[in-house]
Amino acid sequence: MQINPHLFILPRTPGQIVWDYKNHKQYELDLEYSIRLAELISNPDKFSNNNSIDTQLLDAGILLSSAPAVIEWGWDELSKIFHIGTKNIPCKHTPQDIHEWSREYLDHCNEVLATPVPGTRLADRLAGELITLPKPACLPEGTLANTLIDRKTCRTFTGDALSLEVVSTLLYLSLGYLREREDAIDENCVEGLGARRTSPSGGGLNACEGFLLVQNVNGLNPGLYAYLPAVHALRLVNPLPGRPLGQLLCGQHFINNLPVGLFITSRFDKLWWKYEHSRAYRMAYVEAGHISQTFQLVATSLGLNTWLTGALTDDQVETLLGLNDSPEQPLFFVGCGNSDGGVLCKELKTLLNRQDSPS
Repeated sequence: MQINPHLFILPRTPGQIVWDYKNHKQYELDLEYSIRLAELISNPDKFSNNNSIDTQLLDAGILLSSAPAVIEWGWDELSKIFHIGTKNIPCKHTPQDIHEWSREYLDHCNEVLATPVPGTRLADRLAGELITLPKPACLPEGTLANTLIDRKTCRTFTGDALSLEVVSTLLYLSLGYLREREDAIDENCVEGLGARRTSPSGGGLNACEGFLLVQNVNGLNPGLYAYLPAVHALRLVNPLPGRPLGQLLCGQHFINNLPVGLFITSRFDKLWWKYEHSRAYRMAYVEAGHISQTFQLVATSLGLNTWLTGALTDDQVETLLGLNDSPEQPLFFVGCGNSDGGVLCKELKTLLNRQDSPS
């Protein structure tokens, strides 16, 4: 008999809360159950099928008949609890198409809007003189500022094919190791840490990587490809799954018409190697955010629209990318393509129009 390795115990008088953070389940134990669990933690061999508490703990998943596979975790338990405990957003049902997603999302928004809006931020309430800033300088055409202004999140894509040259540019300027900066590397830089990207990276580790989702790119078969930044090349990992891709993203079926997208992952083992404290776990998400924004700006400058999400059905995405029980984990998704610029999908717009129409 084994103790579930994904338990977090919170003392809450008069009992204790046992949280199975991997499976998003919580149980409240009274004194009798808490004492028995403590005994089994001390010695799992004391488990007895004739003890009703033992069998209940087993049925609840607090005890396991065999040890599960676990990711080798290089940091302390705090970051592990957060990472595993926030995987696989718990939902009773994944929307099977865009119509179902739209209905559920609208219901959710209406429920949220029925509650009070959070108050103003603390800084807005502070007393003191208000210093008015001058108007922004005139922005010339073709500048980075114009690209920043033009970037927006869209949810309606035509599915039109992209060229391999466009995809190459997206990957090189987002994740590639820049050949243009090879001569600018400091001579004291440690061997193996000299690669430079357009986005900053904690400790210069370049811990984030990318897997390219290809649905409609001229010259590439549909599938999932690992991007290899050192040689600016792709390697096929898996064909596209048979089910709609939206099911990988918690029912967000906007992905179904995207010609190309990027799953951004993080090599936790790289971060563990240099930073033993779990605060470095935050840097994985910071770096993924940098790369996502760079990808979007490059796509916008190429005349494309973008969409992004952090709502992943993690286990399914890990399987698709070949990362099960790996220290490399998917964190984020960003995609691009030709679009009519619609921020909302037409199915959600239809429901909103019905809601606003007088009965």
